[in-house]
Amino acid sequence: MKLDVNVLRYLSKDDFRVLTAVEMGMRNHEIVPCELVDRIAGLKHGGTYKVLKNLLKYKLLHHDRSKYDGFRLTYLGYDFLAIKTLVNRGVFTGVGRQIGVGKESDIFEVAQEDGTILAMKLHRLGRTSFRAVKSKRDYLRHRSSFSWLYLSRLAALKEFAFMKALQEHDFPVPKAIDCNRHCVIMSLVQGYPMVQVKQLQNPETVFEKIIGIVVRLAEHGLIHCDFNEFNIMIDDEEKLTMIDFPQMVSVSHQNAQMYFDRDIECIFKFFRKRFNMTFQEDRDEADETEVEVDENSRPSFYDITKDANALDRELEASGFTKKEQNDLDKFIEGGMEKSEDSDENEKSDDEEETCESNEEENLNEMKSLKLQEKEQKSSDGVEEEAELDDNEKGESSGDEAGRDEELDKKLGKQRRRAMAAARGGRKSQSSRNTYKDKGGRSQNSKIHNNMSGGW
Repeated sequence: MKLDVNVLRYLSKDDFRVLTAVEMGMRNHEIVPCELVDRIAGLKHGGTYKVLKNLLKYKLLHHDRSKYDGFRLTYLGYDFLAIKTLVNRGVFTGVGRQIGVGKESDIFEVAQEDGTILAMKLHRLGRTSFRAVKSKRDYLRHRSSFSWLYLSRLAALKEFAFMKALQEHDFPVPKAIDCNRHCVIMSLVQGYPMVQVKQLQNPETVFEKIIGIVVRLAEHGLIHCDFNEFNIMIDDEEKLTMIDFPQMVSVSHQNAQMYFDRDIECIFKFFRKRFNMTFQEDRDEADETEVEVDENSRPSFYDITKDANALDRELEASGFTKKEQNDLDKFIEGGMEKSEDSDENEKSDDEEETCESNEEENLNEMKSLKLQEKEQKSSDGVEEEAELDDNEKGESSGDEAGRDEELDKKLGKQRRRAMAAARGGRKSQSSRNTYKDKGGRSQNSKIHNNMSGGW
């Protein structure tokens, strides 16, 4: 969906209030019910429903009636929330043209108040191409429900944390400015992607610099995992800048060696094809006679010594916590095998167990009370047996039957209260005035009484 920032001019405070209400409701709901949106927004005189129609017109929300009447945020609505927050912070004042499109993000130019041009990266996980990759590689396994907005927010937060930490250790990365939701603001790199470069003045020097960056990253405890010609920027003076960091992992990862070797192979393959560079291993394959292979031609993962000041420890304090890392890994690698439905079933089973236990306790209490009353009645009946005649015995038996009925009614009420308390108020108890409010039985009974009185 194309980002049209001109719509921001026509949105009021109430519009952003309702958008924020839908975002808050999506923490616990895939589709947020209309009543919950109205309750969170808190607009007077039913203004929420009028605002919802306006937001639907600009495609900031999606209306879903499959299971119940509700709404969810679109990526365009999520973009407007992030842009509005960053503008209020004074990070930038205007949005310019689009300078990059990828399967996972869109990049735009933004301008500050003094005229400085920055880059705004909007993460958009869940596009058709990325979904196809996920279905083929079986990342989600048995999980059927997930939020792309939540994944995009985690990816943006992780990229901002990595970029900030790498910048502090003098790595050639863009300067991290700010981050909000799925949006990352960084300095604009004056250069071109390596894939667009056809020739270099010193290809050997550039190649050594790129391999040195990969090795230095591993020494600081990190592996890029997507280090290729698409994620390396180069300017006219052949100065390098690496971009795209959400997929970076630690050297202690179980697949760290595979990721490291893949990054090295991508660089070797690109320079071999694009700049016709030959390496020691290529010469060995071309020669018919056996030649000793130079062990220093390709860096090895096991030869790298990790620095004492590893960045993977510092990144936890930069904003990307361990819990968020685990959530992102579970979504991407398919570690989370239980779906949300199973969690809800477990909760409902626990509630039913507590309900049954409370009900049994109440039943036992009522039975004990009933036995005590019967014992008292039996003792009183033995003492008064000589004085009572046959009529009085009949009356006492009738009283006992009435009391038994009252105890049964109390027992039923106590059981219903215990079940409602155990369920945590999921099903609200119907009040005595419900029929009066809805014009039901009580109203009909009043009409019947008035007519009978007239007759």
